[in-house]
Amino acid sequence: MGAVAVQEEAFGDLLRSWRQRRRVSQLDLAIEADVSARHISFLETGRARPSREMVMKLAEELEVPLRHRNRLLIAAGFAPVFAERAVRAPEMHVVRQALDTILAGHEPYPALVVDAAWNLVAANPAAGMFMAGVPAELLEEPVNVMRLSLHPEAMGGRLLNLAEVRAHLLHRLRRQAEMSGDGRLAELHDELAAYRYPGVDLNVAHVPGPGDILLPLRIRHGDRVLSMFTTIATFGTPVEVTVSELAIETFWPADDETAAAFR
Repeated sequence: MGAVAVQEEAFGDLLRSWRQRRRVSQLDLAIEADVSARHISFLETGRARPSREMVMKLAEELEVPLRHRNRLLIAAGFAPVFAERAVRAPEMHVVRQALDTILAGHEPYPALVVDAAWNLVAANPAAGMFMAGVPAELLEEPVNVMRLSLHPEAMGGRLLNLAEVRAHLLHRLRRQAEMSGDGRLAELHDELAAYRYPGVDLNVAHVPGPGDILLPLRIRHGDRVLSMFTTIATFGTPVEVTVSELAIETFWPADDETAAAFR
């Protein structure tokens, strides 16, 4: 049996891809990296080979995610420098402790942690409301929070302002796919965009009223309507792949009735 050929990635192609994704010219990148535009051109065409320090500098200026910085280093002939561990790894104790504290401290309101693909990593008990009555197949690991949010048999069928929320989430997902270079997000976007909701006009545009501050999620929950908005937090100085991709989404009551229902 013959050996399986492994296709190597060219550093220049990857660099050009990230530069174009960030809509940065060779000249602008050269100025930020304190090199000549000619050198950037030579790196992209393969006529010059970067040092490890130059790879790190360019990746920093282009805000390349840590996972892809490792790919750039490997393509340039260097070993990856950013470790990747499971959330449950012993070395991640301080991270888990921080996440558990935030989740518990946000009760009685829902809070959850997701990874780069919007798969559920952890949640507090209040977040169980989002999974009530959801088909078992949608709760198989990994549970995808975006899929739960828009699937017609999950939250998508309970959102009273589905058109507005759907437009916002799909826009966010598309931008994340473009900025991160993560093909999983592009596939997820296309899947969610294909969902159909009989009798729902998805072309309704949300025009904020004079008293509006945030676009709430208006969710039918039993005989109540819960109105909530969310905040998203990330770790400030990650140098590990998994930590850099974690996000904590916390849900807050948008009116007194919703706050009272959770209390």
